[in-house]
Amino acid sequence: MTSYLPIPLTEPEDGPRSARRSNRAGSNPPPDVLTAIRNSSPIPPSPTSGRRPITPTNRKNTPPLPSDHLSPSAAETPSAHYAILTAEQTTIAQNTNITEGLSTDETVRRRKEFGLNELNVEEAETLLAKVIEQFKNPLILLLFGSAFISVCLGEVEDAVSITLAILIVVTVAFVQEYKSEKSLEALNKLVPHYCHVIRNGHLTTMLATELVPGDVVRFSTGDRIPADVRLVHAADLELDESSLTGENEPCKKHVDVIESNSADLPLAERKNITFMGTLVRNGHGTGIVIGTGKNTEFGTVFSMMKEVEVRRTPLQNSMDHLGKQLSMMSFVIIGLIMIIGVIQGRQWLEMFTIGVSLAVAAIPEGLPIVVTVTLALGVLRMSGRHAIVKKLPSVESLGSVSVICADKTGTLTMNKMTITKLYTLAHGAVIDVDEGMREGLLKGSAVENLLRIGTICNNAHMDGTGQTVGQPTEIAFLELQKKLGKPDVRSTYTRLSETPFNAEKKYMAVQARPTDSSSSTQPSYFVKGAMEPILERCSRYYVSDVDSRPLDFPMRDRVKRGAEEMTSQGLRVLFLAFGRDVGDLTLCGFVGMFDPPRAGVQDAIATLVRGGVKVVMITGDSGGTAASIAQQLGIPTNVAGHSLMSGPELDGLSDRELKEQVGTVSVFYRTTPRHKMIIVKALQAEGEIVAMTGDGVNDAPALRLSDIGISMGRSGTDVSKEAADMILVNDDF
Repeated sequence: MTSYLPIPLTEPEDGPRSARRSNRAGSNPPPDVLTAIRNSSPIPPSPTSGRRPITPTNRKNTPPLPSDHLSPSAAETPSAHYAILTAEQTTIAQNTNITEGLSTDETVRRRKEFGLNELNVEEAETLLAKVIEQFKNPLILLLFGSAFISVCLGEVEDAVSITLAILIVVTVAFVQEYKSEKSLEALNKLVPHYCHVIRNGHLTTMLATELVPGDVVRFSTGDRIPADVRLVHAADLELDESSLTGENEPCKKHVDVIESNSADLPLAERKNITFMGTLVRNGHGTGIVIGTGKNTEFGTVFSMMKEVEVRRTPLQNSMDHLGKQLSMMSFVIIGLIMIIGVIQGRQWLEMFTIGVSLAVAAIPEGLPIVVTVTLALGVLRMSGRHAIVKKLPSVESLGSVSVICADKTGTLTMNKMTITKLYTLAHGAVIDVDEGMREGLLKGSAVENLLRIGTICNNAHMDGTGQTVGQPTEIAFLELQKKLGKPDVRSTYTRLSETPFNAEKKYMAVQARPTDSSSSTQPSYFVKGAMEPILERCSRYYVSDVDSRPLDFPMRDRVKRGAEEMTSQGLRVLFLAFGRDVGDLTLCGFVGMFDPPRAGVQDAIATLVRGGVKVVMITGDSGGTAASIAQQLGIPTNVAGHSLMSGPELDGLSDRELKEQVGTVSVFYRTTPRHKMIIVKALQAEGEIVAMTGDGVNDAPALRLSDIGISMGRSGTDVSKEAADMILVNDDF
């Protein structure tokens, strides 16, 4: 990777960065197949080793770092490097100005150096090349040879029948596989067409492909990030990074430097970086472009996909082996017949003709037709079960699978937050939503008031297509109201003001009054947020419309225990309160929500386990959330037995240790696309036939590498669907 315009400064006390890197490199194990995957990633050992941490409190007094600290090494991505530098150091390294941006002349020079901000796709394979590829099967070549020899011997009818068999096989296979290799092109669809850039001191709108490192860009709610950007300003900024990191909850961003001693700072922890292709869910921000095109994290995924060689299925390997065996057998038969005939005193040409005839007769020209038709019938049967199979041999691979690596978010779960439990102080106990609906426990005024607060203190809405748009936690309240048959009460209230949620306050407040009341009616505050800030503002708790009681210490402890019980189950807890003054509220209760498993997934996993197929869950979530979901799905987890492993722990294993432990782990958490490839490759090295299921961009390299990649049809990104061999149309695992 080209250096990013460093400014030569003084050398730090701890010596050159390159020297420290070379010392670390000396302890690396010798490379092999698995090491090659690790080395293929542009994410390096941490550049923070040996450096004094830079924090927001000391960065003004921190001396400038030398140029080799300000410029990423050839092994690391810009986002990994600039996440641990301050905004000021990033500005110096990129030689830019926050208020003025770059000049026109400078952008032209940098575009010549770095190229356009796009992922360059190699020229697509021509139709003729695709057809020729179908003839490279050893058995097909052997049949061609048989047809040619038949013509030479005057057996035209045999030659025609063999040729027709070849054409049938090749045509069916070609039609099934046509237009199946579009995964790399699909990545470019995630790059927005236009962006807002400061150039020559003016804010302009321009094509995102024109961006260069050092450009200053702005973005707000609804925008897609045009490149990898180091934030210099963020106001309540939250991004949906689920397609890249696997985490379905919006990621809150800030501008402070990231302190980390990790050798590989996970993407989800780079809170001061916004990644190309991710979506702004809330707030607005400004930042410096640090990576474009192939130097972005999406570019990393792009490079991984280009390097992956498509594996041949077990059936293809068996057919290739059979073709080679038949070829050898044919030559042996011809040789034996000729030797026997010559010994008997016959003409060698006559014996050669007889030997060739016997060899041709021994070749099963009907076998390819039988196999192809059988696989085609399998494809048709799968389509009747809402599964699109893009390549014929994948049907056989599916039946040979011994391990299924399943991405959690969007595959095993629904990739949307859902309220599953709630607690009102009037009930004094946790209520399961589904059970409460059956038993009528959700009809009281306490539950109605709890959900009213969650609906009024809410910015989610329905778009023109009938889809709910907004924060996942806010959508969850609207979905529950709809599930209970309740109307949206916001139409009966007039909103007067809003205090948006942020990382410091950890709550959101909306001031509103009923629309049918007079302007002299005192408005109320409707508040939702984390436990601590809400409890410290509450002095009473709600029992009914005519009964509210003091929130004393015993009741506070009871509430805290209920919240801790929900949290231990992997749920996100939101407290809800109301009152005339935001500093003196009445607590109504709290709700617990999480990304629930898809319907039928638990039964499907149980069926697979009974059939001897191992299920491995891979996620970017935390270990606690991953363990909770795995337990609900019936995936065996045992912390003492090392059945859970994090991405950083995976990086710390040698190839021998990985080989020994990969078969015992059933849940991998805090993983990156590179980790998923390592896991799949390690299982394949152990002789397993591996299927990979996923729906995001972060799953695409592993989908392509696995023996059979399976993508979700509804929730899956275009990238994952094009990289996969099979698509589940209705997302039914």
